[in-house]
Amino acid sequence: MNQEAPIIVGLDIGTTKIAAIAGRKNEYGKLEILGFGKAPSFGVQHGMVLNIDQTIKAIRQALENCYASNPDLEINEVYVGIAGHHIKSLQTRGDIVRNDTDAEISPKDIDQLINDQYKTVIPASDQIIDVIPQQYIVDSLQNIVYPIGMSGVKVGANFHIITGDKNAIRNINRSVEKSGLRIKDLVLQPLASAAAVMCDMDFEAGVAIVDIGGGTTDLAVFYEGILKHTAVIPYGGENITNDIKNGLGVLKTQAEQMKVQFGYALADEAKSNAYITIPGLRGQGPKEISVKNLAHIIQARMSEIMDFVVYHLKQIGMDNKMLNGGIILTGGGSQLKHLIQLTEYTTGVSARIGFPNEHLATGHIDELTKPMYSTCIGLILKGYNDWENDRRALDENFVKINTSYLSKEQATARETEQPVETMPEEASQGPSAQEVHERKIKERNASLKGFLDRMKTKIIDMFTEEEDAKL
Repeated sequence: MNQEAPIIVGLDIGTTKIAAIAGRKNEYGKLEILGFGKAPSFGVQHGMVLNIDQTIKAIRQALENCYASNPDLEINEVYVGIAGHHIKSLQTRGDIVRNDTDAEISPKDIDQLINDQYKTVIPASDQIIDVIPQQYIVDSLQNIVYPIGMSGVKVGANFHIITGDKNAIRNINRSVEKSGLRIKDLVLQPLASAAAVMCDMDFEAGVAIVDIGGGTTDLAVFYEGILKHTAVIPYGGENITNDIKNGLGVLKTQAEQMKVQFGYALADEAKSNAYITIPGLRGQGPKEISVKNLAHIIQARMSEIMDFVVYHLKQIGMDNKMLNGGIILTGGGSQLKHLIQLTEYTTGVSARIGFPNEHLATGHIDELTKPMYSTCIGLILKGYNDWENDRRALDENFVKINTSYLSKEQATARETEQPVETMPEEASQGPSAQEVHERKIKERNASLKGFLDRMKTKIIDMFTEEEDAKL
């Protein structure tokens, strides 16, 4: 483990669950999970904190479970995801004129350009959450991705600005602070999910991230490495559960269980002769529910959500020919059976499920590979992106983690895949880049030698068998 890297914690405050995950990058650049805890969420609806006391209790419970998985953890700062139908976005253009035209364009120039966008006029009830540069312009040169080091008089950029309701943001801040934590940054949930499930090729090819959460469905569209559009659709898995509850006359817990175990996003795939037996209430007889009817209710709501996705894609002129990477479905709602087929049928774009294991080290517990944890893992990656680019200072007094508290599978994987020599604690600074390189060469040579030895043995055995046959 790279002891020089910080431990970063992501806190996902969702409608159905609150999750806290602590992670640290190893010397190979992969994220190792050091702590994980979750708790049911009762104070959040449609991505917005409506009951601060209940939200505080849920956050504390998630933290306690995280500490239980690893008592050596010390959590003070967290990256928090934000969503909700109050989230809006707009496009702006900003420019600065440099005084010293002979000097190279520096990070300070870019910071000034970005900070100026926080002065953009927005409604008094809203607050700017994030300013994301899309592409830069230096004098007459267009579509520049990285202008630092260039020369020019006028530097400009197109920006994607994300705003949210002040009261909604304030409620999140209060809930986290009263739980004994500090918010390092608020991150739009679809951007965090995108970081967890996408690779560099996806960013370039053009993809749409559809994060189907409990209270909202979050959308982020990328094309040629640029964030083109973000949106929050005010429907999610909770709406499907309520539709089942009202449509079939069952309890909410029963509706949620039926959705998870027997739900189909495509009614044509459900069997017409299959039924679910629900126990009656207070002496009433059991009720039989048709799986086909259940699927029709789910499909109606999921089709509505996908219609919103199509609407937003048309608004920005992104058709199926531009989204070469297709649609990536993630979040808890993406686990519905046959959702990929429904998405492709409704949008005309290829689709797949996005799992948050793109940047995870091997050996983590299986539960963390579920799409419902994409946002939380993406928040950790967002924190590391800030740290690696010196955008936010993190506490340097990192706690050395005792690996005995990690999962057995993770500890075993670390021992087998990343062998390091035992060193005194005061001298343990992690292997250097040269040592890592030499180790990889030795491993490859050992693997090649083993392969050649096996081939040699097979050839000798083959000739031995032929001689025995002749005799």
